[in-house]
Amino acid sequence: MENEARKPANFIEEFIDQDLASGRYEAVHTRFPPEPNGYLHIGHAKALCVNFGIAQKYGGKCNLRFDDTNPTKEETAFVEGIQRDIEWLGYKWDKLYFASDFFDRLYEIAKDMIRRGVAYVDDQSPEEMRANRGTLTKPGVNSPYRDRPVEENLDLFERMKNGEFEEGSRVLRAKIDMANPNVLLRDPAMYRINRHSHHRTGDKWCIYPMYDFQHPVQDAIEGISHSLCSLEYEIHRPLYDWFVQQARVTERPPRQIEFARLNIERTVMSKRHLRRLVEEHVVSGWDDPRMPTLVAMRRRGYPAAAIHDFMGRIGVAKNDSMVQGHVLDDCVRDALADTAPRPMAVIDPLKVVLTNWPEGEVDRLTVANHRDHPEFGTREVPFGRELYIEREDFMEEPIKGFKRMVPGREVRLMGAYIVRCDEVVKADDGSVAELRCTVDMDSRSGSEGSNRKLKTGVLHWVSAEDAVPSEFRLYEPILEAEADAAQAPVEEELDENGKVIEAADDDFMNHLNPNSLTVKRGYCESWTAKQPVGTAFQFQRIGYFCKDPDSTEALPVFNRTVPLKDTWAKVAGK
Repeated sequence: MENEARKPANFIEEFIDQDLASGRYEAVHTRFPPEPNGYLHIGHAKALCVNFGIAQKYGGKCNLRFDDTNPTKEETAFVEGIQRDIEWLGYKWDKLYFASDFFDRLYEIAKDMIRRGVAYVDDQSPEEMRANRGTLTKPGVNSPYRDRPVEENLDLFERMKNGEFEEGSRVLRAKIDMANPNVLLRDPAMYRINRHSHHRTGDKWCIYPMYDFQHPVQDAIEGISHSLCSLEYEIHRPLYDWFVQQARVTERPPRQIEFARLNIERTVMSKRHLRRLVEEHVVSGWDDPRMPTLVAMRRRGYPAAAIHDFMGRIGVAKNDSMVQGHVLDDCVRDALADTAPRPMAVIDPLKVVLTNWPEGEVDRLTVANHRDHPEFGTREVPFGRELYIEREDFMEEPIKGFKRMVPGREVRLMGAYIVRCDEVVKADDGSVAELRCTVDMDSRSGSEGSNRKLKTGVLHWVSAEDAVPSEFRLYEPILEAEADAAQAPVEEELDENGKVIEAADDDFMNHLNPNSLTVKRGYCESWTAKQPVGTAFQFQRIGYFCKDPDSTEALPVFNRTVPLKDTWAKVAGK
C-alpha cells in the first residue's frame, strides 16, 4: 500500500507508516483478542474498531482470537455473543483462533524455555510469592527454588500437567530479574494449576498458561504485525517483548502500541464490575438496556452506525480522558433521524373528551410515517371524541413560557384539529383526571381552516379508539454523577490470569443511580404495536424508542433509546 500521499489520522497510523516504509513489516496484520468471560461493552468496541479498522484501512488482515486461558469464568455463550457483536458492527475476521487451539504448542515452548534455563517451577505458596515480589521501591527476593536443575523442573512441570499436584501448590515462572524496577518483570508466572473444566478442551488440561505468556507468544505464532491494546498494558510491553523473544517462533516480532481506553461519564467500564451487576441482580442480565454491553445497546435500539460514528468522533489518543455521555447520545440521534418512523405515543396519559364532537363519529386521518421521507409511506390514524395527551402538556396554573394546554387556551393536536380546554375534572385526591375540551371543526389539518395561526405549541396525542396499552421503559445512566471518581484506577493489580484489575478507591456500587430505570404505562397507536421486535421509532416529541423482546400482543414494551434534545426542560428547570 502506498502511504506517502496519505496523512496519518492518528499516532498509531504514524507508527504503522514508519514500519511499512522501513520494511519492518510488509503488510498489516492485527487481531482482536477478547477473553470469553462476559459480553463486549462499549470500551471493548473501541479496541475492536481500532484493530479491525486499521486492518481495513491498510488492506491488511485482522484475526479474531479468544484468549480462553481461564476456564473458571469462560463460557461458550460468551464466545457466540462476541461473534454476533462483531458481525453486528459489520466486521469480518480473517482467521478465527482460540488460545486453547495452541495449548499443546505453548506447553512445548514452555518446556523449551525450561531447557534453556529461563523458566522454573516454584513451590512457594501464593502468599509467599506475593510477599517476596517486593514493591515499587523495594526489590523482590529470589525464590529458594529458582536454581533448580533443568531436569527436575521438566519433571515437575510434566507432573503439574498430569494432575499430580493441588491448585496453588506450584507454578511455572519465567526467570528474569527479581530486582527489576518494573515489578511485572520479577519472575512472572507462566503456568498455574487450575482444575476447572474448560469450555472447549474439557478436562484434558489442568494447567493453563498465564495471559502475559500466552498472549504475546500467540501474537508471534499468528504473524501479527501490530499488537494494538489499551494504555494500561504499556507497562507490560517489556514483558511482552521478552516472551516473544524467548519463544523463538518468529523473525518479525510484533510491535505493541498502546492507546487510551474509553471512559464515559456515569458508565461502568469494567467487565468485572458488569459481572457483579449481573450476579447481584442489580440488572436483569448482560442485555439489560442500562448496561454498556453491545448486546444491551442493540436491545435498547442503538444502531451500529452510531457506534462507528461515536468512535470516529472521540478518535484515538495516547492519554486517558472522560467522554461526556451526550456525545454518544448525539451519535444515536443522528443515526436514527432519517431511519426511524415517527408515530405518536403517550407515556403518561391524560384523558381528553371533546364535548362537541359527535358521539360515534370517527375522522380517519392520513399521516406520513416520516415527514422528511415520503418513501416511508403513510398510515391511517383515527380521531374521535376521546383521546389522550401527555400529562406534562397540561398546566392548570401555567408558569411563564408554558405554551401547551391550559384552561381557556387553544392548542393544535398534531396532524388533526385545534382544541380548547374548557373544564378540568378532578379525582378525589385532587389530581387532574380528565380535560373537557371543544374542537374547532373547521381546523382540520390540510383543510382551508387549518391556516389559523396560534401562539401555542402542537401536541401529540393518541385516539382512545386506537390506543394500545403499552409499557415504556425510560433509562438514565446507571451511576450517579459522583461515581466517575469512584471508578478511577489508583493501583495496578493482576487477576489470577495475569490481567489488569482496575482497583478503585471506592465501591462503585455505592453510587448506583436509583432512577436508572423508570417504567411508565401509557398508549401507542395500533400501527406501532404491530411492528416487529427491534423496530426503532421516534415517538413524536418524546424520544427514540425500540420495541423490546419482552413485548406481548396484549402489552407491547418500548425501550427509550435516547430522548430528544429538550429545550423546554431548561426553561422549566427540569
